[in-house]
Amino acid sequence: MSDNAKNRESEFFKSLPKVELHRHLEGSINLSTMLEIAKSHQLDLPYEDVAQFQPLVQVMDTDDYTFQNFLSKFASIRKFFQSPEVIKQITREVIADAAADNVRYLELRFTPVALTRIGGYPLGDAIDWVIEASDAASKEFGITTRLIASVNRHESVELAEEVMQQAVARMDRGVVALDLAGSENDFPGEEFAGIFSEAKDAGLAVTIHAGEWGGPEIIQLAVDKLSAERIGHGVRVLEDPDVTAMAKERQIVFEVCPTSNYQSGVITSLDQHPLVKMIEAGLQVTINTDDPGLSQITLSNEYQLACETLGLELPALRASVLTAAQASFLPEKEKQPLVTSLEKELNS
Repeated sequence: MSDNAKNRESEFFKSLPKVELHRHLEGSINLSTMLEIAKSHQLDLPYEDVAQFQPLVQVMDTDDYTFQNFLSKFASIRKFFQSPEVIKQITREVIADAAADNVRYLELRFTPVALTRIGGYPLGDAIDWVIEASDAASKEFGITTRLIASVNRHESVELAEEVMQQAVARMDRGVVALDLAGSENDFPGEEFAGIFSEAKDAGLAVTIHAGEWGGPEIIQLAVDKLSAERIGHGVRVLEDPDVTAMAKERQIVFEVCPTSNYQSGVITSLDQHPLVKMIEAGLQVTINTDDPGLSQITLSNEYQLACETLGLELPALRASVLTAAQASFLPEKEKQPLVTSLEKELNS
């Protein structure tokens, strides 16, 4: 294919209206912004040398694609949240980037504990800063954004309880869900069941990272014990026919992130990604970026990869956009106009 043809293909995927359900604030920072923050705050990182700096914060072609290497980048990334101003700046830029990629609706998840660790800020304050910046940026760039508070499996139940309570207190300000992330194999997460049950009773939705590095049994646990309505990643679901059948019957939605799954070692090659097989099995599948700054991608890239590398047909891609809109954690009175608008545009 000629360069002109490739550019036309890329522009086509960029032109599609998009919905993103799985994007982490902490993994979405632009390299230029990281360099700027590192320099202005004199971080203990080699910011004077991009060649040394970049591999610490982004996945490189020369990296070993393992979950250890993937997660190691966050040790450096967490150093950037130096002030309320930085947290607001990063939030604004993440939403601006999504809008520039023609994302119409974004659910942006963030980890309050990670944002507060450097400065020792109260969790509620950090959540407020993200909310304020998100509201302003959404208006500025013409995108609808909702927020998901995330907690880590390896941290205490008490800390997760505090995040949950702070999130519930801000449901009227755009916080729509609670998420559980981290190492599934070491920390399956059953001890958080009470917190997620309480969150759901209070009106928060629930999405759980599962079936990424852990097997399908973690997906079963997430649905049965943690009240999961959506599963982050979930690409190992097909390894167990019973779990696949359960997910299909209960209409569990999967937030799949192909490039991330490859870079983190979940799959050994992109052409072996199970996204298309998951759809063929009757599962509800959406396409997402996970950590676009870390992975050096956009959602347009992921749509193009799904079609050109994984073999997803364009009608199925369009259907996945609508699946994402229908699976959003918006109230019905806001969801239906989004779905109707997307249907009209995708079918035009």
